Amino acid sequence: MQSTFVSPRANPTKVANPFHGVISQPHFLTRPSSLRVVAQSQPVVATDPSQASTVAHKLNKYSSRITEPKSQGGSQAILHGVGLSDEDLNKPQIGISSVWYEGNTCNMHLLRLSEAVKEGVKEAGMVGFRFNTIGVSDAISMGTRGMCYSLQSRDLIADSIETVMSAQWYDGNISIPGCDKNMPGTIMAMGRLNRPSIMVYGGTIKPGHYNGHSYDIISAFQAYGEYVNGSISDEDRKNVVHNSCPGAGACGGMYTANTMASAIEAMGMCLPYSSSIPAENPLKLDECRLAGKYLLELLKMDLKPQNIITPQSLRNAMVVVMALGGSTNAVLHLIPIARSVGL
Repeated sequence: MQSTFVSPRANPTKVANPFHGVISQPHFLTRPSSLRVVAQSQPVVATDPSQASTVAHKLNKYSSRITEPKSQGGSQAILHGVGLSDEDLNKPQIGISSVWYEGNTCNMHLLRLSEAVKEGVKEAGMVGFRFNTIGVSDAISMGTRGMCYSLQSRDLIADSIETVMSAQWYDGNISIPGCDKNMPGTIMAMGRLNRPSIMVYGGTIKPGHYNGHSYDIISAFQAYGEYVNGSISDEDRKNVVHNSCPGAGACGGMYTANTMASAIEAMGMCLPYSSSIPAENPLKLDECRLAGKYLLELLKMDLKPQNIITPQSLRNAMVVVMALGGSTNAVLHLIPIARSVGL
């Protein structure tokens, strides 16, 4: 059976993703020190004419619930206390949620990426507030009882992002995940909230090198089998382990993290090429800074996850997973993502 990539524009009842159309056309123009996104065509957004002024002019329609009423003096006092001016109170407020923690190569750099995202949000004329959520490293917990907590971490991530975004009345969300369950967790939260949102993938790790060979996390697992089999010495096993993960980034292969990042990009919930820019490549920081600019465009169009995640875009995600030979865990995650947007 031949797989077909279906354009999200095929569904007239849904609003098209402005960044994705024909998959074969490039979106990023790359230069030695810059990265920019080019929309392939002018997006057409079907809106209720009676709401046109709201969409065009009230970009802070959620945060205004606490920044405008005189009765919300306590809310405004807190916001002034964290450094906002009267002018800032009229700007859209963006929740920047990162799954940062130090104990995992997939996540160790996400705090720095969130700083770049916040810079881009500020440059776009909005206010960004960073917050964190939890994460579990499957690579660390695999083979132990720690894996009992892996899948539920996905739902905790979704719940915590939804909680902060809803309680603080943020107008949009930029999430920065890095490890396996992080990506579906952030997208599930976006689907439930249904406010303009973009995911910035933390990026994949560089390969490790030792004695003329390239290694990744799987090499560290396989080295034990080779040692037990007598194929390598304990010293060689240690050297493989020491050199398999040379820095920041998700495990280097089409495992769950890179699979879900690729699927979500095909689905339309992140900027083009987000899934393929490595964690430590300078272009990743450029992508982070661009996220605010393009989230502002989503706010202006009132383009939300439930407009983007459609049966067609989910099919695109499935086709990409199959074409890339991705992780079967995609099935485990695409189902709740679909449910989060009412499909």
